Amino acid sequence: MNGASVGLRTSSSFGSLQLQAQSEGLQAQNLYIVRKTSKIYSSGAREKERFLSCFFRYSSRRKVGMLILAVFAILAFMTGCITVPRENDLESSALNFDSRFYNQSHNISSYLPIKEVWQYGSNTMMNKVTVCHENTGWHTSLSHASASSVTFGAATALKNPCKDFAFPPPPPGDRRRIGPRPCPVCYAPVEQAIAYMPRTPSASPVLRHLTYISEENPIRTERPGGSEFGGYPSLKQRNDSFDIKESMTVHCGFVKGCRPGDGTGFDIDVADLVELEQFHEVIVASAIFGNYDIIQQPRNIGETARENVRFYMFVDEETEAFIKNASLLGSDKRVGIWRIIVVHNVPYTDARRNGKVPKLLLHRLFPNIRYSIWIDAKLQLVVDPYQILERFLWRQNATFAISRHYRRFDVFEEAEANKAAGKYSNVSIDSQIKFYEKEGLTPYSAAKLPITSDVPEGCVIIREHIPITNLFTCLWFNEVDRFTSRDQLSFSTVRDKIMAKVDWSISMFLDCERRNFVIQVYHRDLLEQRAHMAVARSYTPLPIVRDRNPAKGPPVRRGKGDRRSGSRRHRKVPRNRENA
Repeated sequence: MNGASVGLRTSSSFGSLQLQAQSEGLQAQNLYIVRKTSKIYSSGAREKERFLSCFFRYSSRRKVGMLILAVFAILAFMTGCITVPRENDLESSALNFDSRFYNQSHNISSYLPIKEVWQYGSNTMMNKVTVCHENTGWHTSLSHASASSVTFGAATALKNPCKDFAFPPPPPGDRRRIGPRPCPVCYAPVEQAIAYMPRTPSASPVLRHLTYISEENPIRTERPGGSEFGGYPSLKQRNDSFDIKESMTVHCGFVKGCRPGDGTGFDIDVADLVELEQFHEVIVASAIFGNYDIIQQPRNIGETARENVRFYMFVDEETEAFIKNASLLGSDKRVGIWRIIVVHNVPYTDARRNGKVPKLLLHRLFPNIRYSIWIDAKLQLVVDPYQILERFLWRQNATFAISRHYRRFDVFEEAEANKAAGKYSNVSIDSQIKFYEKEGLTPYSAAKLPITSDVPEGCVIIREHIPITNLFTCLWFNEVDRFTSRDQLSFSTVRDKIMAKVDWSISMFLDCERRNFVIQVYHRDLLEQRAHMAVARSYTPLPIVRDRNPAKGPPVRRGKGDRRSGSRRHRKVPRNRENA
């Protein structure tokens, strides 16, 4: 026998005898244990047989069988209550979005909502639009508005395909293509992007209740004081609007009339108002005034977005007439995917300033809306809206996103560029910048970090409609209404004044990322000019025929002795007139 099995190792004979005796004892002990366990196992098997026979004997009785079935049913019900919510959270991304979306009931009053109510847990956030001769107005509860989407906890359980995405370096320079270019952006798949949509609205810091001033006959008291459409807010009212409180009342356009779009200037047909004031979870909006642009049709839009996301294009009567003459506008008021909203009685003579109304005051035109993507009409959308929202809002935990300018970061430089390009009156631009400079505006520097720029590229705005973002766009519009229409000049002033009061910030992503999901085309005048130039290049003039006689003899080769009669070299010139 080998003694290594017990961990003892000696070299003497006594040790070997001792090991042998111990091994024999161990064998006997092991034999005893095996016999004992076999007896135990055999007795246990007999007990199980007895228990099963008794169980089947009594279970065959009717009352006992029903009792057992009832116990099993209760256990199954309790297990389902515990496990079903967890399974729904984990598998929410695989559910059909249509079933999750249309199962929710959004009871919109037929009288059109005037007050917007958001529920944030125990806090209630109101955003109401005053109606003529009515203080309370109609309201729509949107606490369940986003129930069609899953919670953030369920979405974060999914594997994020962009987790390991590294932002690539800028593309190499190309002499044939001068200017900014798009850079790669990682988007989540559409269904997964929908799964990341938050179930409840984001929290609005400090501000909970936002109302808007309505006056029948606003009077200008100061210069510059804005416009009648904006209500001529005084400097004191302007300064008070930056003092963020829990409840605030501010100027926000549409001052006259009962509700936005009805007798306010920037008027909209009643049928279209009914459309705008329905509940919308996600919209994409744009505008063309003065027939300034050509409608661009979005590409790469998924089926879910085509069914649930609404695309609205605001146009004035001049643009509407052009669309009708071109036979583009159908009886359903659509041009491709865009639903055309015609605006009457525009408040400004400047078409670009009229375009700022839907751009900055979408929450006034759409009182029941969660998310919006604004794109200028010169842009073509080429990425699904849900993917854009997931990438620039939900993934960043942001409520307002806008791209920064590709070249300029300083407001003073932007003002000089606007003057050099003739974008607006130089006197008005200088007056606005001097006003901001007295309020404390300084050139952009690294000291402002983490703020990365003071100048946005405002052709794309991505936002969640909550009171703080609505206030920001209201005050931004008031600056555009009071000063110049160049919204890049007033953006940083409004942003910094609000950020000084509350813990809120704006996500400013790179301009090359913006160029990834929109393609920039030119305005109508530049496109028509390029078309004429292309026609001029394609025109080839007829060849000039110098000799009408096609019959031409072969060329004569002359030798050294041959002389030309017309040659100046061999012509004799007389010395004087007499000899001549």
